[in-house]
Amino acid sequence: MADDVLTNTLADVPGFRVGHAQRVGDGALTGVTVVLAPEGGAVAGVDVRGGGPGTRETDALDPRNLVQRVDAIVLTGGSAFGLDAAGGVVAWLEERGRGFRVGAEPGQVVPVVPSAALFDLGRGGDWHARPDAALGREAVEAAAAAEEGASVPQGNVGAGTGAVAGGLKGGVGSASVRLASGVTVGALVAVNAVGSAVDPATGELYAARFGQPGEFPDLRAEPSASPQDPGLNTTLAVVVTDTTLTKAQAHKLAGTAHDGLARALRPVHLLSDGDTVFALASGARPLPVPEGDAAFAVHVEAAALNELYAAAADAVTRAIGHAVLAAESVGEFRSFRDMCANKPNCG
Repeated sequence: MADDVLTNTLADVPGFRVGHAQRVGDGALTGVTVVLAPEGGAVAGVDVRGGGPGTRETDALDPRNLVQRVDAIVLTGGSAFGLDAAGGVVAWLEERGRGFRVGAEPGQVVPVVPSAALFDLGRGGDWHARPDAALGREAVEAAAAAEEGASVPQGNVGAGTGAVAGGLKGGVGSASVRLASGVTVGALVAVNAVGSAVDPATGELYAARFGQPGEFPDLRAEPSASPQDPGLNTTLAVVVTDTTLTKAQAHKLAGTAHDGLARALRPVHLLSDGDTVFALASGARPLPVPEGDAAFAVHVEAAALNELYAAAADAVTRAIGHAVLAAESVGEFRSFRDMCANKPNCG
C-alpha cells in the first residue's frame, strides 16, 4: 500500500486484514467479522464497559497475565451462542502453526482468540439462526484472502448483518488516520446499540460532527426516525495501530477508544449493552518519542501516547458514522439513508 493512498478503513494499518461472513435468508440475519493480525501476532488489550457483555479470552489480555500477543479478534452476532464462531478461527490458526507456543514442536500452539458477541437473536425470524464455527472459519478465510490495503466492506456485513442502533439499521463501519509521525491508527465498529446514533432534535448523525473535512454528507433524518430499541444490543470495536505498545498501553488505548462510542451513540454503556473495545498493536514501527532530557522522558512518552489515544477515539466515532451511513434497510429496520429528510442528497 502506498503511503499516500488511504481507504479510510482499518486496512490502512499495514499487516492487518478484515474478513466478513454472514447468513441472510431462511430466518437468518447474523454474521461474523474477524480482524487478522500480521504473522507473529499483535500485542492486545481490551476494555469492557457494557453491562451485559458476552466475551471469550478477554482475561488473557490482562497486562498481568502470560500471553503477550494474539493472532485474531472475533466479533460475532448470536449473543453468547455466537461465541462458537471463535472455534473455527482457532482451528484455522492451529492448522497454520499460529498461536501461543506451548511445546517444543512448531505445531504445538494454542491460538488465543479474544472474542465478543452482540445481540441479534431472532432478527431474521429464526431464533436459532446464529453463527457457528463454520461461519467463523469462513470469516477468517476471507480475512486471509483480502488484499492488504484493500478497503474494508461496510454496512450489512459480518457482525453488523443483524445489527440495530436505536431502532435504525446498524452495521459495520471503519475509519483510519495517519499521524504526522507516520503512525497509522484504524478502527472497525459493529454498531448495535440501545442508544441512538442520531440527534433526536436535528436528525443529524452525532458522528458527523467529528468528521474530517468532507468526510460526511450533510444529511438529516426525520426526528421521529430513531425510536429506542428496548431489546438487548452491544456495540463492538477493534482499534489497531502499527506502532509499538506494551500490553498495559494497549489496554489504555482500548479504554480511551470508548470515548468514541460516547460521542457517537447516546446513551451508551447501558445494562442492556455489552460494549467492548479491543486494541491491537503490531509493533512494526517504534513509538515516535523524540529524544530529550532523560528525567522528563516519561512525559515525552506520554505526549506521544496521548496523540495516539486521541486519534483512536476519533477514528471510532467516525467509524460509527460510516456504519450507520452504509447500513441498508432490512424488514422493519429502516436505514438512516432511507429515513433522511432531504431525499435528493441521500444518494
